[in-house]
Amino acid sequence: MGLPGNISACLFDLDGVLTGTAVLHRKAWKQTFDDFLRRRDGEGFAPFTDEDYLDYVDGRPRADGVRAFLRSRKIALPDGSADDPPSDDTVNGVGNRKNELLLKVIEKEGVSPYPGSVKYIQAAYEHGLKIAVVTSSANGKSVLDAADLSRYVHIRIDGVVITDRGLRGKPAPDSFLAGAEALAVPPEDAAVFEDALSGVEAGRAGKFGYVVGVDRVNHGDALREHGADIVVTDLADLLSGTYEAGVHGR
Repeated sequence: MGLPGNISACLFDLDGVLTGTAVLHRKAWKQTFDDFLRRRDGEGFAPFTDEDYLDYVDGRPRADGVRAFLRSRKIALPDGSADDPPSDDTVNGVGNRKNELLLKVIEKEGVSPYPGSVKYIQAAYEHGLKIAVVTSSANGKSVLDAADLSRYVHIRIDGVVITDRGLRGKPAPDSFLAGAEALAVPPEDAAVFEDALSGVEAGRAGKFGYVVGVDRVNHGDALREHGADIVVTDLADLLSGTYEAGVHGR
């Protein structure tokens, strides 16, 4: 499986690791923030960029991503509440606006798992490894079901669970630690699979036995710097041994 011999559990992020939905998230975030900034600043607004997505939003719970990006633009909004309508200019309203757009995009374009990820998670399941999906998305169940991956997953820690249990979002390790605990596996015997910088930071902070960075957008060096033991462009690379060690490589 391309993992150290002591690893008995795999904790996978969802969007960008198992499915191509990270691209859909990025589209929805860009439309949401660009519309907000255009209304606020006029046509001369500075648009939301791919770098903004990677630095402030990717891998984080929805409201945390809104706060982090707006903070980078020196914009402060009231938090509001989780059930704010998408029309509200609150942190939660902006986040709910993004989620409404995302669901429309998913309905239109569908959900496609990466073939290499399907091959890898199936092999992990057949090898008897325990499997959890740990995602900040509140749509984790519907995306897994649509991608036909739920049958391989023993535990799901998603945005709904994170909110209900009051867990800190990535880059804090809380959600991954909750996944390992639910699988009854100590962190040192579990591997984290992440494409987001905040996610590999969470894996390193939680002292997990192995952190696999998945490079979908040509930011392998940053994944290594933030804590990845190895970096792959596709999970199937682990089965063939085609990958590069990170700065923490062991």
